[in-house]
Amino acid sequence: MIRKLISRVLGRKVRDPQREPAIIAAAEHGLQREQISRACRRTVEALQEHGYQAYIVGGAVRDLLAGLTPKDFDVATSATPEQVRHCFRRSRIIGRRFQIVHVNMGAETIEVTTFRGHHDEGSGNRAQTDEQGRVLRDNVFGSQSEDAARRDFTINALYYDPTSETIVDYHHGVADLRQKTLRMIGDPKTRYREDPVRMLRAVRLAAKLGLAIDPEARRPIREMGGLIENVPPSRLLDEMLKLLTSGHAVRCVTQLREEGLHHGLLPLLDVILDQALGERFVLLALESTDRRVREGKPISPGFLFATLLWHEVLAKWEPLKARGEPAIPALFVAMDEVLEAQAEKLAITRRIAGDIKDIWALQPRFEQRTGKRPYGVLQQPRFRAGYDFLLLRVESGEVEAAVGEWWTGFLHASDEHRAAMLLPPAPGEAKRRRRRRRPATGSDQDRGLAE
Repeated sequence: MIRKLISRVLGRKVRDPQREPAIIAAAEHGLQREQISRACRRTVEALQEHGYQAYIVGGAVRDLLAGLTPKDFDVATSATPEQVRHCFRRSRIIGRRFQIVHVNMGAETIEVTTFRGHHDEGSGNRAQTDEQGRVLRDNVFGSQSEDAARRDFTINALYYDPTSETIVDYHHGVADLRQKTLRMIGDPKTRYREDPVRMLRAVRLAAKLGLAIDPEARRPIREMGGLIENVPPSRLLDEMLKLLTSGHAVRCVTQLREEGLHHGLLPLLDVILDQALGERFVLLALESTDRRVREGKPISPGFLFATLLWHEVLAKWEPLKARGEPAIPALFVAMDEVLEAQAEKLAITRRIAGDIKDIWALQPRFEQRTGKRPYGVLQQPRFRAGYDFLLLRVESGEVEAAVGEWWTGFLHASDEHRAAMLLPPAPGEAKRRRRRRRPATGSDQDRGLAE
C-alpha cells in the first residue's frame, strides 16, 4: 500500500531491486518435470552441477501453465555465455544485440541466456540505443531478480526449476495468468520505446492465451504505434510470422486493427480489411491457417503471404490491363511492385518471394481449360498451392464457382475423363501452329560447333 501511494504521488513506479519472489510448489502450480523435454532438463541439470543457477524460463513455463504445448524450451542461467559454452561440447555463442548460447542436445537446440542486468543510469550500466530509445546492443549481465524485471510481461517472468519442481515468480505472473490479464513489467511507454515489437507481442499473447491487456499497457499502444516503423524488417517479419501462425491469426489481426497497429505493417492491414471482398478473402485464408495449426499440419509462409498481398496485386494489375497491357506481363509487373514495396517493411526472403510469385502466376492459367494447357498446369511444382489459392478465391466470391469445380474434377479424373472435360476453343481463338524447324545448313552446323 505504501509503495503504491508513493508511486501515485511521484507519478512513477518504484523499483525494488531486492524484491523477494514467490516460490510456488508443484502441488500449487501443477507442472511436472516430465512435461519438460529431456534435452532441456539435461541442460539445466548440467549447469546446476557446475555450480550455476539455471531455470526453464519464459514462454515454455507460461504455455504449460495455460495448458498449451510449448514449441521450444529456453533456459536462463547465472553463467556467462563463455561459461555456458565451456559446459557443453556441442554449443556456440550467437547474437549481437544480446549474446546467447545454442546448446545442441541430440536433435534439439536449447537456447541458453545469461541473466540480464539493468541498463539505466542508476545501475551504472548503459545499453546502446538509437535516438528513439530502442535498444540496439545490450550485453549487460545481472542477477535473477534483475533479469525478471527486464522481461516484458509478468507471465513471461516465470522461472521453473525441474530439480525442485518449483516456480520462482517475482512479478505475480502466475496470478495474472489465472486472472486472464496481460500486465507489463515496468513503465509501458519506456518498455515499448526500448523494443516496439513488444506492442505486437502484446496483441499476439492476448489473442493466443485469451487475455485482456492491462489498461496501463494498452493505453500507450495507439499513440506509440509509429515506433514500429523503426524496427528492422527481419525482426518485423519474424514477429509477423509468429503472429500469423499462432493458431489465432484471425483474433490477432482483428485486435491489431482495434489497437491501431494495422497501418504500415502490411497492405492487408492497411487497405484490404476495409474492402468487403478483400476482407472476406483474407479472413478465409487466416481461418484456414488457424485450422491447419490446430490440426498440427505444416504452414507455408509463401502461401500465407500470397493470400495477404493478393488484393494489393489485383489493385495494380487491373489498371494495367485496362490500359491495354498484355495480361501476363502486366501481372508480373504488379507482382514485382507489391513485393518491392513490402521489402521496405518486411524482409521477405528470396525463397518465400519465389513461392509467392509461383502461386500468383498460376492464377490466370486456371482460366485456360482448353487444349493441352490444363495438363501443363498440373505439372507445375506449385500446382497444389496454386489450386488451394484458387479455391479460396472461389469461396470469397472473387472467382466463379464453376472454375473451382472444373479444376477439382480435372485433378481427380482419369486420363480418359480429363480429355472429355476439356472445353472447346473460344470463338475466334486462333489455333496455334508449331513452327517447323528449318534444317540446319552447313554454315549453321559450323557455327553451332564453334559456340
